[in-house]
This record gives sequence, C-alpha cells and structure tokens, in this order.
Amino acid sequence: MSETGKRILLHACCGPCAVWPVELLREEGFQPEGYFYNPNIHPDKEFKRRKETFLSYAAIKNLKTIVDDDFKQDRWEKYSPEDLSRCVMCYTLRLEKVAQFAKENQFDAFTSTLFVSPYQNHELMKEICFGLQEKYGIPFLYRDFRTGYRKGQSMAREMGLYRQKYCGCIHSYNSSSFKDKITWD
Repeated sequence: MSETGKRILLHACCGPCAVWPVELLREEGFQPEGYFYNPNIHPDKEFKRRKETFLSYAAIKNLKTIVDDDFKQDRWEKYSPEDLSRCVMCYTLRLEKVAQFAKENQFDAFTSTLFVSPYQNHELMKEICFGLQEKYGIPFLYRDFRTGYRKGQSMAREMGLYRQKYCGCIHSYNSSSFKDKITWD
C-alpha cells in the first residue's frame, strides 16, 4: 500500500511517539489521523497529561485527531506485576479498538505509534495486527518506525513535548527506575 492520499488511522500512545510516524507517513504520501486510545495509562493525572501532550502535538502539526477517554485501570490491577500476559491483553485491547474504528469509519488502513518504540514487543504487536487485519477486513499498514525513534524523540524535545518515563500501566509505573522523578504538577 503506497497510494498517495490514503487515510491511515494511526493509534497514538502519546505525542512524542507520534512525531516520527506522522513525519514518515506524510513523506510517503499518506494522510494519517491520530487516534488516542490508551485505557492502560495510570494514574488518571498521567493519562490526562499524555492526552494533552498528544493534542498539543496534533495542533502543532495540524493532525486530525480522535480521542477516546476510556480509562480501565482496574483491568491491569487484576494482573500480578510479574504476569507479562497483561502486555498481550494491553496490545490486543488497544489495537483491536483501532482496527474496529478504522473499519467502521472507512479508513484505508491502520497502524500504531507503538511500532516506534524499541521497548515494545514488536513481533507480538505485528502478529496481533495482522490477525486483526484478517478479522476485520481492514489492512494493517506495517512500518518499522524504530529507525526514526531517536530523531522523533529529539524533535519532540525541540517542540517542548512532555516525554513520559514508563510505558503506562500501574505495573510499569511501579517498576520504573524513574518513579521518584515523576511529578504531575
């Protein structure tokens, strides 16, 4: 898929991670629209901060956005800190919602900013997305955005965007080595 003008629903975990994928997709002639759906982010103050940062970035880059304020912290609390199956649940929950939304709203394909992070389980996410492509009949636009991770983070820093210190859920917050430096003022 590389036709100019195709509408791509880009799941956005946050503003800084959207920077490089949006740049690359636009360079390739796509029209990405950002979809903020992250019910995993803990606590609520962090959720709001990441959402506001994403919307600030979107305004700077004139990126159309859709925001889903769903907040489901209790789903993550059911898992023990050692149980990494929560990550499978998290990826599946978010990416499935994106695929459904893309199909229902006549997008040409979907993808995610999660593919920019060297800290995510890239192969697992890819497997989930190709499965959702089959399930919903909406193309998954695969791009390994990791090649631009550092450049995107640098661009985010230059824009003054808040860059978080942990993945998002209560367990990643509790295990973050930066926990003591995180403030929500």
